[in-house]
Amino acid sequence: EDSVGQYTDTVRAAREKAEAGEGRLAVLREEETAISREISTVGAQKEALDSRISALRNMLDHFEGYSNSVRFIMKEAGEGRLRGIHGPVSHLISVKPEYTVALETAIGAAMQNIVVDDEAAAKAAIYSLKNSGVGRATFYPLTSVKANSRSRETEAASTYKGFIGFADTLVSCDAKYAGVIGSILNRVAVFDTLDNATAMARSQGWRVRAVTLDGQQINAGGSFTGGAVRRDTGMLTRSSQIADLTAQRDALAEKYAA
Repeated sequence: EDSVGQYTDTVRAAREKAEAGEGRLAVLREEETAISREISTVGAQKEALDSRISALRNMLDHFEGYSNSVRFIMKEAGEGRLRGIHGPVSHLISVKPEYTVALETAIGAAMQNIVVDDEAAAKAAIYSLKNSGVGRATFYPLTSVKANSRSRETEAASTYKGFIGFADTLVSCDAKYAGVIGSILNRVAVFDTLDNATAMARSQGWRVRAVTLDGQQINAGGSFTGGAVRRDTGMLTRSSQIADLTAQRDALAEKYAA
């Protein structure tokens, strides 16, 4: 009887051990399934980010959204038929995301103006446009375009409530482009809100051009321009989007690799 009891105990212990093992195996399988699902999700997210980054870079490289004349000049330069072409203003500067809408408003149509080495490069590009019949463009020779000093009224804008900075100080660019960028932006004051910008402009006799962080504008002379602004379609927005999406993609890549 003792032998039978010992045998029964042994069988019971083996069965319990097997059941415990099966339970542990089931847990491990569930964990494996969850991890596989997570890896699949992360991989899909990474592929979606790669696709979006590629699309935005393609838009930048092919100057989508730019005028035919700008695309023509950049193509001619890329193929070596024009020299001394640096590119449109939008491709030569970088802006922090929080200032993008304000700077796109401040730069306006000048975003597509093309920076060139000198007057000779500008004239060659103009002749090329004229001969092709593609259209017209504005050029900024580095040798001739310089920033003007700020007026007394513009300098005074910095003392008012809500002042963020002068537009040229909120842009990063190569030092050789500082004169061109200054000529476009150094007389534009950036404010946080339209109310604060209005108070400043009124006090300064409507002599100061101001833009707000959400893209509203008060022009020198007193006219107002504004309304709804899409925050994800501008030319400067593309570069900041690429940087943001690339950071997200790299973070996912690390997680995926781990």
